[in-house]
Amino acid sequence: MALMTVTEVAEFLGIQDVRVERLEREHLLISKEKDADGNPLFDEEDVKRYKTFAERIGGI
Repeated sequence: MALMTVTEVAEFLGIQDVRVERLEREHLLISKEKDADGNPLFDEEDVKRYKTFAERIGGI
């Protein structure tokens, strides 16, 4: 399992970091772990599935 930081997820999805944090807070993207500073880390496959789902329903 490859883990992605908030910044990496934001770049992949083409959105701002704060939007990724909001998606995590709203449980639309579930973090797998926290880094040493307490920032969420996301599974790359989950992020890809979220992007596919979001595109199907009209965008992120």
